[in-house]
Amino acid sequence: MVQRQFDIPPAPSDSSGEATDPDRVARPGHEQVLKALLVLAIFYTLDAARAIVLPLMLALLLTLVLSPAVKALTRVRLPEPVGAALVVAALIAGLFASVYLLRDPATEWIRRAPQTLSQVEWKIRGIKNSVEDISQAARKVEEIANVDGGKSAAPPPSAAPQTSILSRILSGTQGVLVSAISTVVLLYFLLASGDMFLRKLVRAMPTLTDKKRAVEVARAIQSDMGRYLLTITCINAGLGVVTALAMYLLGMPNAVLWGAMAAILNYVPYLGGAVTLATVGVVAFFTFDDAAHIAAVPAVFLALTTLEAQVVTPILTGRSLTLNPVVIFLSMLVWTWLWGIIGALMAVPILMTFKILCDHVETLAPIGEFLSGKPAEPG
Repeated sequence: MVQRQFDIPPAPSDSSGEATDPDRVARPGHEQVLKALLVLAIFYTLDAARAIVLPLMLALLLTLVLSPAVKALTRVRLPEPVGAALVVAALIAGLFASVYLLRDPATEWIRRAPQTLSQVEWKIRGIKNSVEDISQAARKVEEIANVDGGKSAAPPPSAAPQTSILSRILSGTQGVLVSAISTVVLLYFLLASGDMFLRKLVRAMPTLTDKKRAVEVARAIQSDMGRYLLTITCINAGLGVVTALAMYLLGMPNAVLWGAMAAILNYVPYLGGAVTLATVGVVAFFTFDDAAHIAAVPAVFLALTTLEAQVVTPILTGRSLTLNPVVIFLSMLVWTWLWGIIGALMAVPILMTFKILCDHVETLAPIGEFLSGKPAEPG
């Protein structure tokens, strides 16, 4: 019997002459697709699990800021659970004190709302008359162009029943309270546990090199982020005090309220300062009659926030903790889209944490360089 021989085609080879697997040739494209799907899955999970992830992220960021205080209390022979309880209680007391101090200015502003609205109506009366004239002209043109022969328009469809404003407020308040309580409880346990999670992470690492790197990265994130958040908090508090003093000297009503607004919104780069600038400008327009006095209010605040952003913050935070402005803006868009105003407040701390991680992991070093705000060296 004659055996038929089949010619087996040679396996594809690379430039070095070594045979390559056809599956390995197509694998890089598949890996890119899998990475893209993984990123989309992560963002979907963050959006779907907002009620769980958001309090956890807030608690982690607050832990980075408040852990030095707990460590200082442990040096005076206080157990970590007791020190954590004192720090959390001080934080809650500070928040309630801030609300109490801002209650009277906010109440005064609400009480003066009818008077302010009447001033707004008086100042925009000319614009209103012009708009009414344009509306009347548009109606006349519509009547002339109507050739339906007197046919009546079809009645508009009945609107679907809407949820009452009170029920929306109550449901929103309930969600905020649940998130706040969850954040406080998580914050206490994270502060009271100390370095327990870090020790467990080190034990889970397979090699001694991985253990050392995990400790190095964790310590760097804790120290750098804690210093950054504490510095930014002090800067924002100082900006709020100076803004309140400037608004008081300029004769603005409720100067403390505008100072607190400037301090809180300054956690949101670019957008927070722009919102505060527009707000004080509008309030000045409806409060004063002199054009120079009106222009002085936003001009003074613009000078203060520019000095803070261009001089004070770079000096106090240092060049190592600067970020790329374009990346900051994109991060704000993403986290605002995911978590709203809370996401906008957390965008920069999350980005800063990721940058510190990239700086201490060799494979992620190019990403850390891209996120950095330092100018590129010529070469």
